[in-house]
Formats: sequence, C-alpha cells, structure tokens
Amino acid sequence: MTVVGLDDTDSRERGMCTTYVAAEVAERLRRAGDGDDPVSRLLLVRLNPAVEYKTRGNAALAIHTDCEPDRAFDIARDRLESLAETADERTNPGLVVAPSEPDDVPAAVSSFAGRAVRDHLEIADATALLERHGYRSWHAGDGRGRIGALAAIGSWEGLEGWTYERISYRESDRWGTPREVDPESVFAAADRGYPAVWDTVDRGEDETVCVPHTPGPILHGVRGDDPETVRAVAERIEGEPVASSQLFVTNQGTDAHLRDGTLESVADGRAYRLDGRVASSPETRRGGHVFFDLEGVRGGDDGRPSPLECAAFEPTKRFRDRIRSLRVGDRITACGEASRGTLKLEKIAIRDLVTTERVTPICPDCERTMESAGRDQGYRCRDCKTSADGKAQRDLKRDLEVGWYEVPPCARRHISKPLVRGGFDGPTHPER
Repeated sequence: MTVVGLDDTDSRERGMCTTYVAAEVAERLRRAGDGDDPVSRLLLVRLNPAVEYKTRGNAALAIHTDCEPDRAFDIARDRLESLAETADERTNPGLVVAPSEPDDVPAAVSSFAGRAVRDHLEIADATALLERHGYRSWHAGDGRGRIGALAAIGSWEGLEGWTYERISYRESDRWGTPREVDPESVFAAADRGYPAVWDTVDRGEDETVCVPHTPGPILHGVRGDDPETVRAVAERIEGEPVASSQLFVTNQGTDAHLRDGTLESVADGRAYRLDGRVASSPETRRGGHVFFDLEGVRGGDDGRPSPLECAAFEPTKRFRDRIRSLRVGDRITACGEASRGTLKLEKIAIRDLVTTERVTPICPDCERTMESAGRDQGYRCRDCKTSADGKAQRDLKRDLEVGWYEVPPCARRHISKPLVRGGFDGPTHPER
C-alpha cells in the first residue's frame, strides 16, 4: 500500500482547489492500474483553521492506493506541477509519498497529524520527519505544503471520527462563471437527507451552503455521516452538467480542532472548549458584533486569570441573539478560536442560568418602589413608613434553555461539529 499526501496547491484569486488536484491524481492512478481500482480511499483533512499560512479551507489530501510508490510519486508530481497555481507567491505546494499501510505509519507521523489540526507547525518540523523516515517528497516555493502533505499521510492513524463529503466538479470551460444550480432542488434534497446529511442549506438565511461562491472547479459539496446518503443528495441537485464527482473521507464536522482548556491556558491561534461564567453584559458594537467577558468558575480573587473576551461576529447571524440573551452569572461552556486575545465563538453550552435578580423592593401597602433609606440602612416607603432591610429577589424569564447552541450553517467552519450529529454532553438546539 502507498499513501500519497499533498497540500497547498490553490490560488486565492483563481480558485484552484486541492480537492480537485487530488481527484485528478487519483484518476491518473486509476488509469495506470491494471484490473481492480488501485485507489481505495481519498482523505480530505482540515488542518488548524487558525494558522496564518493557509489556503481558504486549510485542507490537506491523502490518497490511499495500491500503486507502487515510485510510480505514484511520478504521477502525483506530474499533476501537481501542471495544476498547482505556483504563479501565486502564496501557493507553495508539497507532495509526500509513504510506502506504508495507512494505519501503520510511524507514531511520530500520526502524532504530527494531530498537532497539525490543533497547533502551529514549521516547515522544519516536516522536513525533519521526512528525513528520519526516508519519505520521498517534492515541493515548489518555500514548500510549506509539505506540512499538510505529511499530516495527511498520518491522519488515518492519528485522527478519528470520520465523516464524508461528495464533491461534484464543473466542466472546465465553466470555471469562473456563475454557477447554474436550482435552489429549490437543493432545499428539497437537503430535506430528504437530513439529519444524516447536514450543512447543505441554511433555512434561516435562505442560502444553499453546499454551493460555493468562489471561482474554481467545485459545483457543490454535500457532507454527511453516510456515503450513500451524501451521494443520493448530490444526485438530486439539479443544475449545470457535472463533469465528475469524488467521495472524500474527511474530518469535517468533528470538532477535531478543539482542545479542553482553562482561561489561563488560552493562546492565540488555537481553538478551545472553556468552562466559565459570564462576567459582563453582552454588548453589541459597531458592525453588529456582540462581545462579553468570560471568567473562571471558581470563587475568590486569588490567582484568578483576567476575564477572556468572547465574540459572536456579524457573520454568525442569528447566533448573536443567543449571545445577547446571556446574563452576568450564567455558567457556560464556550467553544471557539482564540485570536488577538478574543475567543471567536463557534458554539456554546448553557450549563446553568441565572433565574432571579435583585431589585429595589416594592412597598406592600401602596405597591410603589421604595427609596433608599441611606447607606447600609435598607429601603423605606416615605408615604407608608414601611421598610425593608435590603433588595428583594425577583424571578427572571429567560429566552435560553440549558443545552448547546451553535452558529448557523452559513457561518460554520468546515471542521466544526454540527449539533445534529449528536454526542454532546447535554440537550442540543440545532440550527438548520
């Protein structure tokens, strides 16, 4: 068995995508094979979405094939050299070929894959492993793509919780032109496949999420938990001709990028799952972004970290209404990427809601609001002469319930896990 890994082949302007390059390499490998299909699996691996140097979706690809390693290397390099957008200085493709079973790569390589999803790696980290294990590689530019290519090699063993995406490609003479896809057929197909197929549409925003807006070869991509269901949904979408399609096994929709952390452990460029209490009332700022502070759940002031700013940005749309409904003292779990000292929210879990508030007492005789009787002297009604020792408790009606809330499909990152997939530690309130 041979594993072919590749990454960083696309241009942000022209829209070439790494999945298309991988599909082309796989097709060439099939043509070179004798008899049975020599390609057993294509992996689409989303790496850390917070790294500075990345393609749009920060995807790396792996091809599992029976093709002999040197032959696979030659075929893959030929397609990379002809398809990768190396004229763009930000495109630095890399290719790695490992003569190994996918689940029998060295532990250091599978560990490298996990780190690539959650951490920041350097080119030297990849080249050191390549030299240690004698893997053949090729690169253009600074070769940063070798990081993703090597991570793709180790991902089958280093990651878990795989899902599927069926990507349909356009005829090449249509690239760069508006896509012709019938929205009604997309919504109807999405209904047929839900919940096994998810993030195909966003009903709240009336958007066909599976149809990209960028230039390039992809017509649509359908994601889900079952390969046959994603195929059926893709085939029900009506529109321009499909030139080809490919099924990818992927870590999309898995939350593989999140790590459990504490407020004091948060570092920029990584994604976390954090427990805390709301420390400030949510504030809507210019642009429609909503901010609040999160503090640790332990009492006392000694050694407590400074509150962490959390944000629901305007593209998260109706998710911001959930954030605006938070109150100081609510206990939550916040999930998202840390950037410039702010946690960019992807989902939250309401663990415990504040259900009462302290208010100025009401006079039991005249039902008017009492006035302060002076510092530390409680409250009194000047007309009725009644008094109260302190503020009263009043029940609060909350618009939120205990459980998980998420950004809508139109704002979801590829790697973020939709609530409809289940497996969460509490009730869920999925977005459609």
